[in-house]
Amino acid sequence: MWKFNKRILAQFDFFSIILIIPLVLTSNWLISEAVPVLAQKQTAYIGVAVITFLFVFLLPIRRRNWLIPIIYWANIGLLFAVEFFGTTRGMGAQRWIELPFVNATIQPSEFVKPALILMLAYLIQRKPPPENGYRVKDFLIISFYILLPFILIAKEPDLGTALILLLIGYGVLFFIGVHWKIWTAIIVTILLASPLVYKFGLHNYQKVRIKDFLSEKPSYHVQQSIIAIGSGGLTGKSKEEATQTQMKFLPIATSDFIFAFLVERSGFLGALAIILVYITLILHLMSLSIYNTDYYIKVVTISISFMIFIYMGVNIAMTIGYAPVVGIPLPMFSYGGSSFLNFMILFAIMQNLITFRYKDMYDDRGTKSFI
Repeated sequence: MWKFNKRILAQFDFFSIILIIPLVLTSNWLISEAVPVLAQKQTAYIGVAVITFLFVFLLPIRRRNWLIPIIYWANIGLLFAVEFFGTTRGMGAQRWIELPFVNATIQPSEFVKPALILMLAYLIQRKPPPENGYRVKDFLIISFYILLPFILIAKEPDLGTALILLLIGYGVLFFIGVHWKIWTAIIVTILLASPLVYKFGLHNYQKVRIKDFLSEKPSYHVQQSIIAIGSGGLTGKSKEEATQTQMKFLPIATSDFIFAFLVERSGFLGALAIILVYITLILHLMSLSIYNTDYYIKVVTISISFMIFIYMGVNIAMTIGYAPVVGIPLPMFSYGGSSFLNFMILFAIMQNLITFRYKDMYDDRGTKSFI
């Protein structure tokens, strides 16, 4: 742990924290209206996330970067453990591991996200891309670290989480730099392989979701979501008049379809305000990545911005019928501890790398340290 110095806070990125606060407060307000008991649990999740944030923030990440591959492979080991010792919940998906003696379970696929992002930062920092981007050899090496967790998670099956990892991983590579010929080959391969993947690679319930999305009439869940959004108007309805939520027509109103609940209660203006907060946060993180030459900061900040964009875009599109219903939460807004904790861990890692960058990169004599 670091011996804390108040001057270090001069480097702390307070703006991202300021943007997160309205998301958390608005979410807690909506959840408390729909299911008060869940709001109490969400408050507890937030408390745990804040403590975890402080713990991770104070870790000497850069000076102990040799631990990053160990953390990555430990998470891969947990994914293998799911294959052999995992438990199932609904739809037959084997995604959880039971913890002995505490009557609880963990979902290793959630912990892989920060582990993969850190591993990408570690690999790219050790060998930055040349002027025209990574060539085939380096691209394949980094791809191995992206594809391994993707395959293990997709096999559970949890295609939504697996695809998010894939998009984040290759989004980072696209941003950092890969030779254009490699991207051309990938695009052609995807176009040719897509029909075969649909026919032989997807489970039946995944095909049903795609068919529901492509059908003229949306599924029942999406229909109720669209009704809630349409009834919100410009400024929303009062709690008593928000019948879609209060009368339980809107399914999963506190998690998957919380955006529809938000629009019903606060209308177009409330939804626009939350979307603008997300957009500001994404652009702020992208600016941190663009204007930093340190690859640890570049990779982590752009990864978080991609992750928020994907989660937000898919969730909102899902509620209005423009994407299949895949159970992706609205980031730092939907009810649930795992997703919120993951984002707080990622923000803690980012804040650590930004705040302690000069302390980590230079010792007391002003010389560079590679420890």
